[in-house]
Amino acid sequence: MDENTPQTAPRPGRLPKFGLTTWIFIGLLAGILLGIACNRWLPEESALFQAGVNGVFFVLGRGFVRLMQMLVVPLVFASIVCGTAALGSGTMLGRIGGTAIVLYLFTTLLAVCLALLLGQAINPGVGLDLGAITQFEVKPAAASTLADTFLNIIPANVVNAMSTGAMLQIIVAAMILGYVIGALGEEARTVRQFFTEFNAIMMRMVLFVFAFAPLGVFCLTAHTFANTGLAALGPLAKYASGTILGLGLQLALVYSLLLVLLARLNPQRFFRKMLPVLGFAFSTSSSNATIPLTMETLERKIGASPRITSFTIPLGATINMDGTAIMQGMAVIFTAQAFGVTLEFADYLTVILTATMASIGTAGVPGVGLITLTMVFASVNLPVEGIAMIMGIDRLIDMTRTAVNVTGDAVVTCCVAQRNGLLDRSVFDADDPAPAAHTTSPAPQ
Repeated sequence: MDENTPQTAPRPGRLPKFGLTTWIFIGLLAGILLGIACNRWLPEESALFQAGVNGVFFVLGRGFVRLMQMLVVPLVFASIVCGTAALGSGTMLGRIGGTAIVLYLFTTLLAVCLALLLGQAINPGVGLDLGAITQFEVKPAAASTLADTFLNIIPANVVNAMSTGAMLQIIVAAMILGYVIGALGEEARTVRQFFTEFNAIMMRMVLFVFAFAPLGVFCLTAHTFANTGLAALGPLAKYASGTILGLGLQLALVYSLLLVLLARLNPQRFFRKMLPVLGFAFSTSSSNATIPLTMETLERKIGASPRITSFTIPLGATINMDGTAIMQGMAVIFTAQAFGVTLEFADYLTVILTATMASIGTAGVPGVGLITLTMVFASVNLPVEGIAMIMGIDRLIDMTRTAVNVTGDAVVTCCVAQRNGLLDRSVFDADDPAPAAHTTSPAPQ
């Protein structure tokens, strides 16, 4: 069910209405079953196989992939301009804001690195040859030094970067423009309003395109399994288990170390008090919907000042995507191995930088994580067809991913509160939360 769809009992005599998540999962299962049936009982050289599997399914599936690709550049550019402009306004980039932003980006970077290392250890895409059924030209990377790799991040021509899909260059240009807009304040109000409205339009387009996701997933998975048979099930299971393991390690290892080293808090007590928040985030799959409960829990049970939570929690829901970064890192390894693409050190560096910087301003709408995954794939020349294999599974993993994102927001908030002397340890040490005696105060000035 979609995260904003209310639970209602079905009327007598009517079938229950399914949300988008359910339909995507149904499309995934139906595509797998039909594809395996075609692989087992329909000869590949038959006219029906060629017209149906390699004709209709391929065209409709590939059409959905192209719709996703269509959104990447304008969505990323507009969302990052808006996100950076918001961060660069007023005094929000002072001591509290600066510390929070650095920690959010640092945890996202760690999440990507963790996923890439874990992916190399479990090899989720080994044993699956998608290159044999999808035409894809592996372009050998030109030899370049580390200096060239960093210099290539700076766009010499922004228009050319957009037309060629040079995502790191697009992100850098968007961040610079957003910072200048934020610094100018009222002088750039018209331009800022334009990008805000354009970003809203792109978000609505994401919802429009994802309305076709069940059909796209069905056609793409049916085409894949019709050509591979049962060979794809093992790698998909390894991808799902590897992603969940990465999310668990981020939750239990990275966040626990930050709590001990920076916030000086007991991780066991922290997670026990945050358990209702994690359950709510898991059930809704929405960081934004969890914001009020997260802030209330941090203030009443953890002891963080409202002056901190009122800024860092909404900020984290916008720019902190640790769980999404883990999914993207694992998906990169899975797709590269499935298509036989060799990634060099510079490619891994590009994935880390792209996924980390793309976290700014792209949260809040279901499916945006997969759009930014398309961008990450493009940055290292991976075929976006690999996304179709994980899309249905991703809708299930998304619940755990959201819980990790929300936990990261809370952990960083505690670290910032401790650094600024705004963490009441008596509240954290108390077994019962004090009754709420205030409302959420405005962000610090």
